[in-house]
Amino acid sequence: MPEILTASQMRQCERAEIESGAVTGLELMERAGESVVTAIFSRWPDPGPSQAVVLCGPGNNGGDGYVIARLLAERGWTIACYAYGDPTRLPPDAQTNHDRWAQIGAVLPWDDAAIEDRIDNMEDGLVIDALFGTGLTRPMPEDTAKTWRAISPRLFSNPPEQRPRFVAVDVPSGISSDSGRNLGGAFPADLTVSFHRAKCGHYLDPSDGPDAPGGGASMRGHLVVTDIGLSQDANMGAAQLIDRPSHFLMKRTGHKYSHGHALVLSGGAGKGGAARMAARAALRIGAGLVTLACPPKALAENAAHLDAIMLSALPDAYSLRGMLSDERLNALCLGPGLGMARAQEMVPAALWGKRATVLDADALSAFADDPSVLFGQLHATCVLTPHPGEFKRLFPDLAEKLSGDDPTYSKLDATREAAARAGCTVLLKGADTAIADPDGRVALHSATQDRAAPWLATAGAGDVLAGLIAGLLARGFTPFDAATSAAWLHVEAARHFGPGLIAEDLPEAVPQVLRALMAQS
Repeated sequence: MPEILTASQMRQCERAEIESGAVTGLELMERAGESVVTAIFSRWPDPGPSQAVVLCGPGNNGGDGYVIARLLAERGWTIACYAYGDPTRLPPDAQTNHDRWAQIGAVLPWDDAAIEDRIDNMEDGLVIDALFGTGLTRPMPEDTAKTWRAISPRLFSNPPEQRPRFVAVDVPSGISSDSGRNLGGAFPADLTVSFHRAKCGHYLDPSDGPDAPGGGASMRGHLVVTDIGLSQDANMGAAQLIDRPSHFLMKRTGHKYSHGHALVLSGGAGKGGAARMAARAALRIGAGLVTLACPPKALAENAAHLDAIMLSALPDAYSLRGMLSDERLNALCLGPGLGMARAQEMVPAALWGKRATVLDADALSAFADDPSVLFGQLHATCVLTPHPGEFKRLFPDLAEKLSGDDPTYSKLDATREAAARAGCTVLLKGADTAIADPDGRVALHSATQDRAAPWLATAGAGDVLAGLIAGLLARGFTPFDAATSAAWLHVEAARHFGPGLIAEDLPEAVPQVLRALMAQS
């Protein structure tokens, strides 16, 4: 899985390379500008000389912009280059590239109204956003509002052939590169070109609702990550981007018990649908056996729906402890449709058994009044799978930080802290799903842009995810690997099925995903 970096981690990479003498900051800036121009014409074949507006900020991102302006001019393009702030106060490398551009073209002072007018009258060409890049922690300045007005409505309402293409250098200005938060007035892009590694904010997309401004993942457009010659060594503490299952998912040999036995607990009569979907998902992903345990009065209902999944009457927690005397039951799933009262009774008994355990839905909400009661019973082979509301009930202080004043505090940070507190793996759901273990590893699956799966916004989809994790735990995956692989599979199954998806379709789409993986191996 590839790394995604914070602004601080990226600065450390650059600093280490410069201090080692392997490269200069000026060389890195030249390579960055060259890589943007290359990425532009890889995305859109060079139409021949055209026009570009290049917006250069007061830092090194602006320095990249001056390189881009010069390289486009060398191709015969007509350039309008606007400088935000006082160019005499630029950092040294950016100042050098400002001066190089000034020898061949004009540096226009920032004029929000003039830029708006110029962009409004462009029917083609490029607008290069090299204003603020990574590290921004405050809203966009007021005197960029008219420029935003020229970019944002046109990008979302006009087809590309009737307007210029909008390109962001490293990260769209106004987006936190750490959290993906729209700081206010962020510029959207058709294409974002980032250097060395993608940034966390490219894949995180915090939002408070459908009318909230888009975050990093939805504002960046197509993302290209370019190599500018920095060391490819791993960065300590960097988050990972989930772009594939963490392990080989196919069965090779053995019998049913060599692939584990998952136990899914169900609620009472009329409440078993969620648990049945979780159980079916566990079986589809390869658990050798799956048993659904339900109250005796629900046996007939569940028997009418299930064939390959075994059934067991489970009247109380004492009976669950008895079931767990069978060592072959090696993974548990509790929560989907379980009911609050039954969850309060069954969760302690399940955790007593020290099996790999997924706790979802009611198994989490049942402890909202005093989460410490739950945390005191958890063990390292548990996986908690809260949605944001459940996360807020279990970790209210972390949820408050996530929506608080620090724009660099991200979903990845909150999930990492939650896992450390709970002492087990935590998967925080969303289009950007964050997963962390208590040792500090953290990963992100982002179902955005070309991996968007909006059909997952349907009742029961989370129950299927819990079942996928339980099935992988039964097969011997570690909690972290089970959670990361299941997050990828969950979205991939939805993408294979497509529009019209309902939750019970997801387990049936898993074989298609597995066949596709086999074809690629």
